[in-house]
Amino acid sequence: MEPVPVGLVGAGPWADMVHAPMLAAGPYTSLAGVWARRPGAAAELAGRHGAPAFERIEDLFEVCRAVAFCVPPAVQAELGVLAAAAGKALLLEKPLAADLDGARRLADAVAESGVASQMVFTFRYSRATAEFLERARALEPFGGYAANISGALHGGPFATPWRLERGAVLDVGPHMIDLLDAALGDVVSVRAHGSALGWAGLLLEHATGAVSEASLCMAARGETPPARVEVYGRTGSALLLGSDLGESVFPEVARQFAETVRRGGGHPLNARHGLRLQEVIEAAERQLR
Repeated sequence: MEPVPVGLVGAGPWADMVHAPMLAAGPYTSLAGVWARRPGAAAELAGRHGAPAFERIEDLFEVCRAVAFCVPPAVQAELGVLAAAAGKALLLEKPLAADLDGARRLADAVAESGVASQMVFTFRYSRATAEFLERARALEPFGGYAANISGALHGGPFATPWRLERGAVLDVGPHMIDLLDAALGDVVSVRAHGSALGWAGLLLEHATGAVSEASLCMAARGETPPARVEVYGRTGSALLLGSDLGESVFPEVARQFAETVRRGGGHPLNARHGLRLQEVIEAAERQLR
């Protein structure tokens, strides 16, 4: 079966480290081309993977069946609408948008156009996570805890303007909220305290009656532990560590996305799911100092 040709929007550090090599590696996808707001960066990244670079995003749409996004959340919300209108399947990064209005516009555009969509919630593409969720759901769970602590805001490839402005809730929050949501049921309310640029604590209530907590920080110093998610229930407990994910996560993203594109329709981790998590994020951010 021929690989699905995917165009890449964005040429920053994450596109360089993950998206471009993942899409170009095959056998499920091929890198059809790259477009970025910085033409020189797009040309350099595309050239390293034997793909063309485009000065107009519309020209990229002409050569691909699907589009992968690796740009700031506000830009993804804007350009994702254009790709959906062009009939292209979307591989979206978290968070879906910078705000709830942008997330709604993008989710609505996907629904109206009928294109397939899928989001890169990294943890979810690991066998370790699938096994963790299976164990957790069998525990008759009533509570859980998640923590994602790092010093990313102090420098390095992820100290980008939108992260420095909005912090941990918008960046790593979607990962932890998604896993607690998947293990314990839909999040129906959130209470938040602390600071998005320091330490943020979230108390989540789930539709099942379960309650969970999440600790989020990107301003720590020194060595930090791996991200973790714990679930407790009437018959035991389950634990997932970020260090358990393994090396097959991104090949699995490509494999599942190719299947999503060929099958059409949505993926469990689709734009509507991203919109639901955006609602939780925005509610939490309103409560933080």
